Amino acid sequence: MRTFAVQPTSGCQGSPERLTLVVIKTRYLLTPEITLAKNEKNRKPFPFLGMNSKTSSSSGLKREHEPVDILSSSQQPTSAFVIPKHYACHVRSVLISRGQIQDRVEKLAADIRSSYAHTTVHLICVLKGGSAFFHDLQSAFRALHNASGDAHVPFTFDFIRAKSYSGTESTGKVEISACDLSKLKGRDVLLVEDIIDTGTTMSLLLPLLKEEGLPKSIAVASLLEKRREDKDVKFVADFVGFSVPDEFVVGYCLDYNDAFRDLQHICCISPEGIERFKDGI
Repeated sequence: MRTFAVQPTSGCQGSPERLTLVVIKTRYLLTPEITLAKNEKNRKPFPFLGMNSKTSSSSGLKREHEPVDILSSSQQPTSAFVIPKHYACHVRSVLISRGQIQDRVEKLAADIRSSYAHTTVHLICVLKGGSAFFHDLQSAFRALHNASGDAHVPFTFDFIRAKSYSGTESTGKVEISACDLSKLKGRDVLLVEDIIDTGTTMSLLLPLLKEEGLPKSIAVASLLEKRREDKDVKFVADFVGFSVPDEFVVGYCLDYNDAFRDLQHICCISPEGIERFKDGI
């Protein structure tokens, strides 16, 4: 297991010109630097490196399937759903129900499988928030593959851990614990993430995986994409389930200081919930 601490060393929070990579491995501390060229002409195209015209690593490709828009007016009363007693006063509304999530994940699995026809995809679950989405996505992926009768292995998988939040805010830096990235060499890699908020995590993580892992291609599937019209958004994922309003959402493994991961719906946290779990569970 290797741990990477990645943070901008210049530029604003969302568009760093230079990144510092700290690799902690047993008793060794290495500090190589990854420089992101400012001029797009100096870059070679990298297949599926997040179809993100708003980042420094754009492949120039358009997203084929757009996410389902969830409006602020779509919020539903908690009284209409089963909310565990320990969260009854701590969520304001239900934004996306468990049933909606399941249906959408099945469609995402079909879209992803179509994009990787006859290819063994190497899925990487971004822990901890992406674990529920990853579980349901690979289950749906497996079911579709088995029903098709195709003879190739549909996917392999691994895990990586990334943390960029402190409470309800993105910190602008990312702590990463990774597997042996050399295993990614020559593979078609799909990162499975819970939510694209500011885009900080992915805008820092993907260049790292490209440089260290040397995959054949790399793409991102995210369950949620937050609409931040008044803020700088640095990354657009290749496959997205839902586009959600700029609310702090919890549930379905999305947490607030480790609370709410066990909530089956995706909900908007209440002020009481923020206060109750501000110091953790």
